[in-house]
Amino acid sequence: MLCELKVENLALIESLQLNFDSHDNASGLVVMTGETGAGKSIILRAIHLLTGARTSADWIRAGAENCTVEALFEIRPEHTALLEILKGADLGDDTTVIVKRVLQNNGRSRIYVNGSLATAKMVSDLADNLLNIASQHDHQQLLQPALHLDFLDSLGELWEDRKAFSRVYTFWQLKKEELEDLRGQEKDKEKRKELLRFQVREIRDAALEVSEDELLNAEKKRLKNVDQLITLSRGSYEFLSMSLIEGLVESRKNMEQAATLDPAAEKLAEDLAGYSYQFEDLVVELRRYCDSLENDPVRLEQVVARIDCIRQLQRKYGDTIASVLEFADNAERELEALENLEIRMDGLEKEVAELSEKMVAMARSLTEKRRQAARNLEEAMGRELASLAFNQAVFSVHWQDIEHDVSHIRPHGSDRVEFFFSANPGEPARPLVKVASGGELSRLMLALKCLLARRDMVETVIFDEVDAGIGGEAAEAVARKIQELAGHHQVFCITHLPQIAARGTDHFLVMKSVKDGRTQSSFTLLSEEERVGELARMLAGDSVSTKTHAWARELLEKGTARP
Repeated sequence: MLCELKVENLALIESLQLNFDSHDNASGLVVMTGETGAGKSIILRAIHLLTGARTSADWIRAGAENCTVEALFEIRPEHTALLEILKGADLGDDTTVIVKRVLQNNGRSRIYVNGSLATAKMVSDLADNLLNIASQHDHQQLLQPALHLDFLDSLGELWEDRKAFSRVYTFWQLKKEELEDLRGQEKDKEKRKELLRFQVREIRDAALEVSEDELLNAEKKRLKNVDQLITLSRGSYEFLSMSLIEGLVESRKNMEQAATLDPAAEKLAEDLAGYSYQFEDLVVELRRYCDSLENDPVRLEQVVARIDCIRQLQRKYGDTIASVLEFADNAERELEALENLEIRMDGLEKEVAELSEKMVAMARSLTEKRRQAARNLEEAMGRELASLAFNQAVFSVHWQDIEHDVSHIRPHGSDRVEFFFSANPGEPARPLVKVASGGELSRLMLALKCLLARRDMVETVIFDEVDAGIGGEAAEAVARKIQELAGHHQVFCITHLPQIAARGTDHFLVMKSVKDGRTQSSFTLLSEEERVGELARMLAGDSVSTKTHAWARELLEKGTARP
C-alpha cells in the first residue's frame, strides 16, 4: 500500500506531504475532491513520475530548478513477484519500498529505489506490481477491439501462456525466413557457384602474399632509378676506398707506434683501430651494393605487370591483399555452403514443419483457455454490471471464426475477439463502439478494473474521475462498487460525485489559493464536520442551504456505515 507521498515544486504544488497509513489494514478509500482546476490531477502527475514514464520540464513549478516526488510503499510478504524484482536488482528484500524521482529543468531526471539509482524500465516493472491507475480516459480503450484480447488475457491470467506462444511464433518466423532465403539461393545456385569458383580461382592462381605489393613497389622504384643509383654508389665507393682507407691505415699504424711510446695513447689507438676496421667492413658492404645493382628492363616489366595484377584484384575484391585473401576465404565457405544447400533445406523444412505443428497446437490450447476465460468473464461481468445499476444488461465476448492454421496465426495466437454489450432488455448485444454511452463505458471499465484488482497482487488502485457522465442511481451504484473494492484494496478516488466522496475513509480537499503573489494548490484532510460542508458544496454548489447540509450529513452517515 501507498503509505506516504512527498511532492516538491510540481506544477502548482510547492511542498506537500501526505500520509495514508492512519488505518490498521491496507484497505480503505481515500477520496480527493475540489473545484475543477484546483489541482487534484497533480497527484496523478506525481504518481506518473514514480512509474518511470516520460516527463516534461514544464511540470516543474515556475522558478524552481527541479521537482521531487517521493513515495513510501509497504508490500505484503506474500507478494513474491515484487520481492523477486527487488532482490534481482540488488535493491534489498525488505517489505518497505521507497521510490524517488528528481526532475531537472533541463528535462533530465534521476530515479531512486531504496536509495539506489534505478532505470525507468525497472521502476515501471515495480509500478506494475505496486499500483493500478484508471483514469477518466481509460474507457476509450474499450472502444478499440484490438485491445479486447489483452483484457481477456489479463482477466484470464493467460499472459504467461501468451508469452510462451509468442516465443515459439518468433522462432518459427525466423526459421521460416531462413528457409525462404535458402529457397531463393537455390534458384540461382548454379550461377552463383560458377561465379564463386571463378573468383576463388582468380585469386588463388595469383598466389598473393601479404605485403607483397609494398615490396614490389620498392623494387620498381629501385629498377627505374638503377642508373642513378649505380653512379652515386660507385662514386662513393671509389672516394672511400682510394682516399679514406689509405689514410685510416696510415693513422692506425702511427697510433699503434705512439702507444708503444706513451701508455696514455693506448686507448685512443685501440678506438681508432676499431673504427678503422669497421669502416673497412662498411666499404666492403658498399662494394657489394654496387655490384648488386644492374640495369634489368625485363625484371622491371615483370614487376610492373605483377603490380598491375595485384591492383586489378584489389579493385575487384578489396583494398588490400589481406582483404582480397579474406574475400577468397569467404567465397570458399559460401561455395561449401551451396554444395550442402539441399541438406540444409531439408533440415530447415522439417524444423519449420515441426514448429508449425507445435504452434498450431499451442494456439488451439490458448483458444480453449481463452474461451473458458471468456465464459468466466461474461458471468463475472454480469454480476458486476448488476451491482452497477445494469440490471438486465448483456455483456458477451464475440469470436471471429478463424481456422487454426499457420496462415491465420499472429504473435498473440489465432483469436480475434470483440466485446459486445446491450444495456436494454430485449435488444441484441452489439459492438461497444456502436451502443455504449460515455457513462456506460465508465461503469464497464470500473467493472473490468474491479475484476482485475481481485486477480492480481496490486494493493493500491487509483481512480481519476472514472465517474464522468454518471448520475442518479448509477452514481450510487458506482459509489457502492468502489467502496466494495476498498474493502480489500487501498483505493484512491478523485471524484466530483458526493455519493463516492461520502464513502471515503479519508477525505482530502484540494484547494487553489494565492500566497505571496503565487498560486498554489493545497491538500487538507477534512474532519467529519468539514466533510459535511464539502459534501454540501458538491451537492448544491453556491446554493447550500440547511436542507443541503442535512442531506450531506445523511450521505456521510450512510457512506461511512459498514456495507
